[in-house]
Amino acid sequence: MPKTAGILGRKIGMTRVYDENGHAIPVTVIEAGPCVVLQRKTAEKEGYDAVQLGFLPRRQSRITRAEAGHCKRAGLEHGFYHVREFRVQPDNELAVGQELAVSTLFKIGDKVNISGVSKGRGFQGVVRRHGFKGGRDTHGSNFHRAPGSIGSSAWPSRVLKGLRLPGRMGNERVTQKNLKIVDIREGHFLLVHGAVPGAKNGLLNIYSIAA
Repeated sequence: MPKTAGILGRKIGMTRVYDENGHAIPVTVIEAGPCVVLQRKTAEKEGYDAVQLGFLPRRQSRITRAEAGHCKRAGLEHGFYHVREFRVQPDNELAVGQELAVSTLFKIGDKVNISGVSKGRGFQGVVRRHGFKGGRDTHGSNFHRAPGSIGSSAWPSRVLKGLRLPGRMGNERVTQKNLKIVDIREGHFLLVHGAVPGAKNGLLNIYSIAA
C-alpha cells in the first residue's frame, strides 16, 4: 500500500509502557485514523500534489449540503469532523475513497513529526509566559512579577520589536519532531515516545519523516 506524507489522529492521553529491561517509557496514546481519501490534488489542476483526508465519521444530518456532495463523490454516505490536506509525491497511487490505516503506514521504531494546537493559557505575565525570575517578595520590595524596564527614554525612544512582554500564552501551532513510535496497538492506536502538543481529544497531524 502506498504511503502518504501523514495521517490524522486525536490525542487520547499519556501513560507508560515497559521495555524488555523493565524500564518505564512515557508515551502518548494517539488514535490515528482510519482516514479516507476524499480528494486528490495535482500540479496540473491545483498547482501542487496533495491528498485530502477525512477523519472521524460524522452523520450526514450534521454536515452541510456542500460537504455531503463532496463526500458523495468519494463514494461515502457520511461526512467527517476533520478534513485536512497532506502533500504527496506526484507518482503516488492513492485513490479517492481509499481508507488509510496506521498499521499500513507506520511500523514500530519509525520516527514521526506531530503537529497540534497547544493548550491555551490565556493572558499571562512575564513570569509564567517567559520564565522571568521576578523581584523580591519581602524587605519592602515593590517589584514582584512586573517585567521591569522595557526601553530607554532618550534613544531609541520606543519599545523594540520582539521584546518579551505579557500576552496571550499557548493556543499556537506546535510541532514536535523526531518522535519514536514505541508500539502500534489494535484499534488504530499509536504509542509515541514523549509528549505531543494539545489537550485530550485534540486533533493531531502525524507526518512521516521518510515521506
